[in-house]
Amino acid sequence: MDYKIKVYIVEDQVNILRTQIKILKKFKEIDVLGSSLSAEDALEEIKELEPDVILMDLGLPGIDGIQLTKLVKEVRPDIEILIFTIFSEEEKVIKAIQAGASGYLLKGTTSEKIIYAIKSVFEGGSFIQPSLARMLLKHFTTDNKRAREIEDYSDEPVNLTKREVEILQLITKGLTNKEVANVLNLSRSTIRTHLEHIYQKMEVSNRVEAITEGYKRGIVDFWSKVIIHFFYKKL
Repeated sequence: MDYKIKVYIVEDQVNILRTQIKILKKFKEIDVLGSSLSAEDALEEIKELEPDVILMDLGLPGIDGIQLTKLVKEVRPDIEILIFTIFSEEEKVIKAIQAGASGYLLKGTTSEKIIYAIKSVFEGGSFIQPSLARMLLKHFTTDNKRAREIEDYSDEPVNLTKREVEILQLITKGLTNKEVANVLNLSRSTIRTHLEHIYQKMEVSNRVEAITEGYKRGIVDFWSKVIIHFFYKKL
């Protein structure tokens, strides 16, 4: 691609940070805008540099990766966030995704997979490894069953437009923003705008929650099957 994806890194371990920067700078399609060792420093620079994608350590000192994800999404919902973590932090990863992260990478992941993940989230997709996908599926399915037992949405219409419903159904099938744009013959920025409106109306912060909410409200059918397809298509 001609456009360079602007990446910012937040990692409190200096050696890991240096390795990440070294890896990313080998790829001509990536532009490393900057890095920080803490969330506090990152917040100021992110506002100035306006990256496309943030690679973020989950276990930051002070403000952690979950809190930082929320803060970034509040001011710049268009920035995609990839969490760097270790296998034992899967429950925290779920919280980060609920906060708005687009996926996660295990520390020690190959450089090829890192670049693939960055490109995937930049294009509007997700990057989640199979073990976490299964945990997410179980987590959201359990929440959905509980929600359907105690909540009645009949008096709470979402009022999505015909176009917004169409886009929600397409992302449920696993299409990235770019792919949705091609299908509907729209620009990628227009798709992003529609998704922001969908999130606002459904009171959610990301694609996973939008699909979940769509299922609960009857907008999306056969959720259990399509959500698995949604995750595994991105791997």
